[in-house]
Amino acid sequence: MGSVRWAFPCAAWRPCRQEWLLAARLVQPEEKDRIGQFVFARDAKAALAGRLLMRKLIAEKLCIPWNEINLQRTSKGKPFLANHVFSIYSNYNFNVSHQGDYAVLAAEPELQVGIDIMKTNLPGSSSIPNFFHIMKRQFTGTEWDVIKSMSNEWMQLDMFHRHWALKESFLKAIGVGIGFNLQRIEFNVSPLQLEIGKVYKETKMLLDGDEEEEWTFEETRLDDHHHVAVALGKQEGFGQKHSDVCSMEPNQPQFTVLTFEDLVASGIPVTPEDSAYWDNFCSKQESPVKQNSQSRSECL
Repeated sequence: MGSVRWAFPCAAWRPCRQEWLLAARLVQPEEKDRIGQFVFARDAKAALAGRLLMRKLIAEKLCIPWNEINLQRTSKGKPFLANHVFSIYSNYNFNVSHQGDYAVLAAEPELQVGIDIMKTNLPGSSSIPNFFHIMKRQFTGTEWDVIKSMSNEWMQLDMFHRHWALKESFLKAIGVGIGFNLQRIEFNVSPLQLEIGKVYKETKMLLDGDEEEEWTFEETRLDDHHHVAVALGKQEGFGQKHSDVCSMEPNQPQFTVLTFEDLVASGIPVTPEDSAYWDNFCSKQESPVKQNSQSRSECL
């Protein structure tokens, strides 16, 4: 049972009635209700995909039957497995993120893990320089120097999102919320350019000015627009202080892109079919920007 890195292209997923109703049956009732309340179909699809990724992982890697999995949330909203598990799985950690066109999951048998995905998009109503001014306090001076050293505004925006994914991955790994001062953490990114599909572990993090040797950061570009960062740290009470995280996980797992069939392959329904849930989904606009209305089709 090793590392897992999965990605599901939720934005491109155009569920038919049969798929959507099956997916809804495969999550806990409270999560199904929460997902149904999203205004936009894009967000409902991403949230549902995130829950299915977690349940697939637990069913297939921890061997807990899908319909017996009990996922709960911490006070800060981080999902965790509430089931009793065998001691050999007690250090198993997982985390999900969804933004842009993908939902992603990272899991580790012995390490703390946090994952974040960011899609490089132009800021809504603001120019890029104005957007950077608004976000100035989120990064250190050194980080801004690297961001603004890129040769054009689009590349600067891309580097901004790369830094943002790194910071979020660390915060998610340690389980803290928005109250954390982001200037306490500084990333020295390396290399400056990332090839699509390749996994990099060269980037270093400083916490309060000191390099954190106990944390490793995996970086991957899924495509031209999506950065994924995975933060890996030693769990409290596990291993020796200053142990090398890289030595625990020598391989650099690449992301496996899953189909919907992959996502639900081990699924066992948790709730009965609710035909109104399809009507609810069809009533949603895909996203805030009007897109092609032919986004959903009927499955016969």
